[in-house]
Amino acid sequence: MPIPTRLRAGFAIAAVAGLALLGTATSASACTTGDDRGHPIPGTKITDCSKVEGVTGGKLDEADVKFTGGVGEKTLTITETAEGVTVEAIVVVGGDDGHSVYVPGKKKLPKVAPWKDLVPPHNYDGSQPAIDRWFACGTKTAPTKPPVSETPTTTPSQPASGAPTTTPGAPVTSAATSSAPVGATSAPATTSAPAAVPAGNQNGTGGGGLANTGFDNAWLFWVAGALIVGGGALLGLLKLRRRGAN
Repeated sequence: MPIPTRLRAGFAIAAVAGLALLGTATSASACTTGDDRGHPIPGTKITDCSKVEGVTGGKLDEADVKFTGGVGEKTLTITETAEGVTVEAIVVVGGDDGHSVYVPGKKKLPKVAPWKDLVPPHNYDGSQPAIDRWFACGTKTAPTKPPVSETPTTTPSQPASGAPTTTPGAPVTSAATSSAPVGATSAPATTSAPAAVPAGNQNGTGGGGLANTGFDNAWLFWVAGALIVGGGALLGLLKLRRRGAN
């Protein structure tokens, strides 16, 4: 007996609906997770924050956070964020078909780091896959600089102009001080230079070259010379008188 056309059309619609439901169930089974802090979503091709619901910032660099685990591991733990960084979401991709979105401050996830043991969705068979990739979404602001201190700077005080200056390592001397006791008369300075020798007596002799006996006798020669000259003149005068008398 042939099947009525309307009945065949009904079977066809039921088959299509069944296939659609089967596909939905398969997709749903692929996006399950044992971590109720994350939101499992089908699809592994997500690469940036533009597809993440509720995120206003952009994709952060890995250097903006400190972490352990990650790619190739079963879990990811973000221990802290850099100064000025605000994380809005963390996307963990892995498994047969899915990624998990973690939002700080929601679903029992702390608002600030650390965020521990983040995982991607289950595989189709319910096993926990390794992480294929992950990234964080958020904003960054420049670190604030500390205020400049307005405390006035001071310079070392200078010595009084009347105070004597000293050179390091050199003894301090004064013209008004000496090693002599108080009240004592200072002794004249002595030198080791030899006494001056009088002119004409450099060899220790008198003016005539004789040995120095304690006094200079050169005047005797002058007296003797004068007597001889005077005697000669007297003899000549006597002779002239005698001739005149004769």
